[in-house]
Amino acid sequence: MAERICVAQIGGAHGLRGEVKLKSFTADPMAVKNYGPLTAEDGSASFEIETLRPAKGHLVARFRGIDDRDAAERLANLRLFVPRERLPPPAAGEFYHADLIGLCAVTADGAEIGTVAAVHDFGADDILELQPKAGGSTIMVPFTAAFVPSVDIAGGRIVVAPLEDAPGNRGSE
Repeated sequence: MAERICVAQIGGAHGLRGEVKLKSFTADPMAVKNYGPLTAEDGSASFEIETLRPAKGHLVARFRGIDDRDAAERLANLRLFVPRERLPPPAAGEFYHADLIGLCAVTADGAEIGTVAAVHDFGADDILELQPKAGGSTIMVPFTAAFVPSVDIAGGRIVVAPLEDAPGNRGSE
């Protein structure tokens, strides 16, 4: 399991006084401020949220020490992490995306399909991106009980329903 979890990403500057657009990856978007200082992916910088407010489609945050637009613009696209122990354990049937990445994807009869390469959130249900064992183009699978009936984090695998049923995977059509 991941030791640090990505909880937010800075989109870009908002206004002239150092605020940034922030996309929160926490179940309650405003809870991102409750997890203490956020660190850059490489650990080179730490950020403390001073203020946070909702806006249309994102949050607006002000970080301690970021006081002008130029400083805010330098943070664009920065992913922000917290140590896993600061986060609550996921509820039954819920998973941190970081725990899914790298799991082996198999069919119901145990045939290996590939590995979970990424988890995408396009606004509806999450989508798992699988890197096929044989190589080639990745496969997108809806992360729903119908397409992924079993997730075994401890065992390092997920069970995936027949891929020809997944949107965008129409086989030989």
